[in-house]
Amino acid sequence: MSIMLDEIRQQPEIVRRTIETEFHRVEAVRDAILSRDIRFAYIAARGTSDNAAHYAKYVLEIEHGIPIALAAPSVFTLYDAVPHLDKNALVMGISQSGTGPDVISVIERARTTGALTMCITNDASSPLAKASEYPLVTPAGPEKSIAATKTYTAAMAMIALLSTSLDSNRPERLEHLRRTADIMQETLGLEDAIRRLVDRYEHMTNCVVIGRGYNHCTALEIALKLTETCYVGAKSFSAADFLHGPVAQIDAGFPVLLIAPDGKAYKPMMELAAALKNRHPDVIAFAHNLDFLAGSETAIRIPGSIPEWLSPLVYTIAGQLFVHWLAFAKDLDPDHPRGLTKITKTK
Repeated sequence: MSIMLDEIRQQPEIVRRTIETEFHRVEAVRDAILSRDIRFAYIAARGTSDNAAHYAKYVLEIEHGIPIALAAPSVFTLYDAVPHLDKNALVMGISQSGTGPDVISVIERARTTGALTMCITNDASSPLAKASEYPLVTPAGPEKSIAATKTYTAAMAMIALLSTSLDSNRPERLEHLRRTADIMQETLGLEDAIRRLVDRYEHMTNCVVIGRGYNHCTALEIALKLTETCYVGAKSFSAADFLHGPVAQIDAGFPVLLIAPDGKAYKPMMELAAALKNRHPDVIAFAHNLDFLAGSETAIRIPGSIPEWLSPLVYTIAGQLFVHWLAFAKDLDPDHPRGLTKITKTK
């Protein structure tokens, strides 16, 4: 068994642990947000953590009306500039290792402007945790796989917990989050079926991965994992952006991965699938709704329906399993992607 697969399988329990052990720390962040009258948030991250930042953007804007900007850390590190951040701004860094110099720099410089700073990291002793006023530490344990899996969903779970703490209906949202961990566990049961399905794509060299809304981050993350562990030229798109030009590349047999959970984004995803039919792509569909799956060449049915804002935690696991077993089908080692190391430090 690979290290990557072992860590994929750990994720439901990590989400449960996050719910049970980290809520009091998240409440401290909530209290600071409310007392400081935070009106804007700025998030710095790289790689997989940046995909978690995209999830935070949708959750905090849709659920709580907090405008979010995703930072360009080079503004701070290469150009020595600091945006106008003040005491009503929340600045968040996300980094599994907590050692990325550029993300740390954003937090350190933001503190000098009076902004409220917090981070999500998997290492309580990391420089990022020490630089932040409110470090939130994911209880994922050491992540050995170069391709991040469990720290990604752990970061999303922490964001979901923060959203829950900011909502007046906390008991219901906590129950939804616990139910999400259960469906993540059920989704792991798709492993054998997915392992059989991926043989069809052994020779895949390019593809697109498409989501919408909350699951734009899922498309980003699956495309990243396909690129780094399977060496597939995978590009991710929002369903809306895809129709503004990139759709032109689709012809017969071109692999298209569609992420289509139940919720408000389901209808536009269904419309996109219908619009693609006359181009005859090879559609790999991740969905719960049987109507959506019926029109695909490869159907991966997610075993439960949950609130859309939590669906990335579930759909990411299905995507991770697809990527892992595709790497094996290609006779590649997902634990040792060529040219990569666990920690990448950029400035």
